[in-house]
Amino acid sequence: MSASKDFPISWEEFHRHSKALAWRLLEKDDWKGIIAVTRGGLVPAGIIARELEIRLIETICISSYDHQDQRQADILKSVNVDNDGDKWLVIDDLVDTGNTLKIIKEILPKAHIATVYAKPMGMKYVDTFVTEFSQDTWLHFPWDIELQFSQPIKNKKKVES
Repeated sequence: MSASKDFPISWEEFHRHSKALAWRLLEKDDWKGIIAVTRGGLVPAGIIARELEIRLIETICISSYDHQDQRQADILKSVNVDNDGDKWLVIDDLVDTGNTLKIIKEILPKAHIATVYAKPMGMKYVDTFVTEFSQDTWLHFPWDIELQFSQPIKNKKKVES
Protein backbone atom coordinates (compact mmCIF):
# COMPACT_ATOMS: atom_id res chain seq x y z
CA MET A 1 0.00 0.00 0.00
CA SER A 2 1.54 3.28 -1.08
CA ALA A 3 0.91 6.33 1.06
CA SER A 4 0.69 9.83 -0.35
CA LYS A 5 1.77 11.72 2.80
CA ASP A 6 5.02 11.25 4.70
CA PHE A 7 5.16 11.99 8.42
CA PRO A 8 8.51 11.72 10.21
CA ILE A 9 8.41 11.04 13.95
CA SER A 10 11.32 12.06 16.20
CA TRP A 11 12.68 10.01 19.10
CA GLU A 12 11.38 12.61 21.57
CA GLU A 13 7.92 12.63 20.03
CA PHE A 14 7.75 8.84 19.96
CA HIS A 15 8.89 8.62 23.59
CA ARG A 16 6.27 11.20 24.64
CA HIS A 17 3.49 9.34 22.80
CA SER A 18 4.60 5.97 24.23
CA LYS A 19 4.53 7.47 27.72
CA ALA A 20 1.04 8.85 26.99
CA LEU A 21 -0.01 5.31 26.07
CA ALA A 22 1.34 4.12 29.43
CA TRP A 23 -0.84 6.72 31.16
CA ARG A 24 -3.92 5.33 29.38
CA LEU A 25 -3.00 1.78 30.41
CA LEU A 26 -2.32 2.71 34.04
CA GLU A 27 -5.98 2.33 35.05
CA LYS A 28 -5.65 -1.43 34.83
CA ASP A 29 -2.74 -2.48 37.03
CA ASP A 30 -2.99 -6.26 37.08
CA TRP A 31 -1.13 -7.05 33.85
CA LYS A 32 0.66 -10.43 33.81
CA GLY A 33 3.17 -9.03 31.35
CA ILE A 34 3.76 -7.40 27.99
CA ILE A 35 3.95 -9.03 24.58
CA ALA A 36 5.92 -6.81 22.21
CA VAL A 37 5.18 -7.15 18.51
CA THR A 38 8.55 -7.15 16.75
CA ARG A 39 10.07 -5.04 15.58
CA GLY A 40 8.04 -1.86 15.90
CA GLY A 41 6.57 -2.76 19.28
CA LEU A 42 9.94 -3.29 20.98
CA VAL A 43 10.66 0.39 21.72
CA PRO A 44 7.22 1.35 23.06
CA ALA A 45 7.05 -1.94 25.02
CA GLY A 46 10.28 -1.00 26.80
CA ILE A 47 8.99 2.45 27.65
CA ILE A 48 5.61 1.16 28.82
CA ALA A 49 7.23 -1.66 30.83
CA ARG A 50 9.30 0.94 32.67
CA GLU A 51 6.38 3.28 33.32
CA LEU A 52 4.04 0.52 34.51
CA GLU A 53 6.83 -1.36 36.31
CA ILE A 54 6.21 -4.55 34.36
CA ARG A 55 9.22 -6.89 34.29
CA LEU A 56 7.90 -9.78 32.19
CA ILE A 57 8.18 -9.12 28.46
CA GLU A 58 7.54 -11.68 25.73
CA THR A 59 7.71 -11.19 21.96
CA ILE A 60 5.63 -12.23 19.02
CA CYS A 61 7.40 -11.88 15.68
CA ILE A 62 5.27 -11.08 12.66
CA SER A 63 6.67 -9.67 9.43
CA SER A 64 4.36 -7.70 7.15
CA TYR A 65 6.33 -4.68 5.92
CA ASP A 66 9.29 -3.99 3.67
CA HIS A 67 10.14 -0.30 3.93
CA GLN A 68 7.01 1.26 2.36
CA ASP A 69 5.37 -1.88 1.01
CA GLN A 70 2.93 -3.91 3.02
CA ARG A 71 2.58 -7.60 2.24
CA GLN A 72 0.91 -10.68 3.68
CA ALA A 73 1.77 -11.17 7.35
CA ASP A 74 4.15 -14.00 8.17
CA ILE A 75 4.45 -15.39 11.72
CA LEU A 76 8.15 -15.85 12.43
CA LYS A 77 7.74 -16.66 16.14
CA SER A 78 4.54 -17.08 18.12
CA VAL A 79 4.11 -16.65 21.84
CA ASN A 80 3.25 -19.18 24.53
CA VAL A 81 1.07 -17.60 27.23
CA ASP A 82 -1.82 -19.00 29.22
CA ASN A 83 -5.51 -18.01 29.36
CA ASP A 84 -5.74 -16.96 25.68
CA GLY A 85 -3.80 -13.82 26.59
CA ASP A 86 -6.05 -12.78 29.48
CA LYS A 87 -4.38 -9.96 31.47
CA TRP A 88 -1.56 -9.73 28.91
CA LEU A 89 -0.80 -6.43 27.23
CA VAL A 90 0.19 -6.56 23.55
CA ILE A 91 2.18 -3.51 22.41
CA ASP A 92 2.92 -2.37 18.85
CA ASP A 93 3.95 0.95 17.34
CA LEU A 94 1.13 1.19 14.78
CA VAL A 95 -2.00 -0.50 13.58
CA ASP A 96 -2.29 0.21 9.85
CA THR A 97 -4.59 -2.18 7.95
CA GLY A 98 -4.98 -4.43 10.98
CA ASN A 99 -3.48 -7.52 9.31
CA THR A 100 -0.90 -8.10 12.06
CA LEU A 101 -3.27 -7.44 14.96
CA LYS A 102 -5.97 -9.62 13.39
CA ILE A 103 -3.55 -12.56 13.61
CA ILE A 104 -2.68 -11.67 17.20
CA LYS A 105 -6.38 -11.44 18.15
CA GLU A 106 -6.84 -14.97 16.79
CA ILE A 107 -3.91 -16.27 18.84
CA LEU A 108 -4.63 -14.20 21.99
CA PRO A 109 -8.35 -13.32 21.93
CA LYS A 110 -8.40 -12.08 25.55
CA ALA A 111 -5.25 -9.92 25.35
CA HIS A 112 -5.49 -6.14 25.55
CA ILE A 113 -3.95 -4.68 22.39
CA ALA A 114 -2.42 -1.21 22.53
CA THR A 115 -0.61 0.78 19.86
CA VAL A 116 0.96 4.19 19.90
CA TYR A 117 -0.57 5.13 16.54
CA ALA A 118 -3.64 3.95 14.63
CA LYS A 119 -5.09 4.28 11.16
CA PRO A 120 -8.81 3.88 10.37
CA MET A 121 -8.63 0.45 8.66
CA GLY A 122 -7.00 -1.16 11.69
CA MET A 123 -8.80 0.55 14.56
CA LYS A 124 -11.24 -2.31 15.14
CA TYR A 125 -8.30 -4.52 16.20
CA VAL A 126 -6.84 -2.19 18.85
CA ASP A 127 -8.20 -1.59 22.35
CA THR A 128 -6.12 1.48 23.25
CA PHE A 129 -4.09 3.93 21.16
CA VAL A 130 -2.81 7.50 21.45
CA THR A 131 -2.88 9.23 18.05
CA GLU A 132 -4.82 8.63 14.85
CA PHE A 133 -3.41 9.19 11.37
CA SER A 134 -5.16 9.11 8.00
CA GLN A 135 -4.86 5.87 6.05
CA ASP A 136 -2.78 7.55 3.31
CA THR A 137 -0.07 8.77 5.72
CA TRP A 138 3.21 6.87 5.90
CA LEU A 139 4.84 7.19 9.30
CA HIS A 140 8.63 7.31 9.34
CA PHE A 141 9.75 6.01 12.72
CA PRO A 142 12.94 7.37 14.27
CA TRP A 143 14.81 4.07 13.96
CA ASP A 144 14.22 4.11 10.18
CA ILE A 145 15.33 7.66 9.35
CA GLU A 146 18.41 9.87 9.37
CA LEU A 147 18.62 13.63 9.70
CA GLN A 148 18.74 15.27 6.28
CA PHE A 149 17.26 18.14 4.28
CA SER A 150 13.55 17.88 3.61
CA GLN A 151 11.67 19.73 0.88
CA PRO A 152 8.87 22.03 2.15
CA ILE A 153 5.45 20.40 1.75
CA LYS A 154 4.39 22.99 -0.83
CA ASN A 155 7.41 22.16 -3.02
CA LYS A 156 6.67 18.42 -2.76
CA LYS A 157 3.15 19.04 -4.12
CA LYS A 158 4.58 20.88 -7.17
CA VAL A 159 6.89 17.96 -7.99
CA GLU A 160 4.02 15.43 -7.75
CA SER A 161 1.77 17.42 -10.13
